[in-house]
Amino acid sequence: MIAGARHSAVHLEMRDTYVPDDPSFIAWQGGPAFDRTERESQWHHLIGQAVGRGVRVRRARIVSEPVADYIRFEHSVTDSMNITAGEKVRWLPRRLASDLALPGNDYWVFDDHLVRFGFFSGDGHYLGEELTDEPAVIKLCLSAFDAVWERAVDHADYRLV
Repeated sequence: MIAGARHSAVHLEMRDTYVPDDPSFIAWQGGPAFDRTERESQWHHLIGQAVGRGVRVRRARIVSEPVADYIRFEHSVTDSMNITAGEKVRWLPRRLASDLALPGNDYWVFDDHLVRFGFFSGDGHYLGEELTDEPAVIKLCLSAFDAVWERAVDHADYRLV
């Protein structure tokens, strides 16, 4: 869907763990010298093409503190995986999100007219997705993202706790 985006793609992540059997995560747990070249190359190509078309790609992550190991992993690869690809990334400690109206699942919004919800099991395994173009759902997701983005800390300034 990013490949078809024309002006914006926003992603809100609200979980503390994703895909615990992800080979990159497992390799990262073994030490900092893990090879993520292929994965980064694919993402850089996809995001680079989108940004080259003028798409603004933003990602916000709501995280519990102290952070889980998976969040430490995500934080450690954000510069090389997301930022260098052209994304803007911010982090929001969960305690600062208590008064925000948030959808129940992670999501992407593409061009302000399509939402892709991602569903995960309690232990972080991917279960599937759902697409919607319902105006009320789009409005909720965009409003939630904007509220999180406004409060969140830029990746360059966020320090893990």
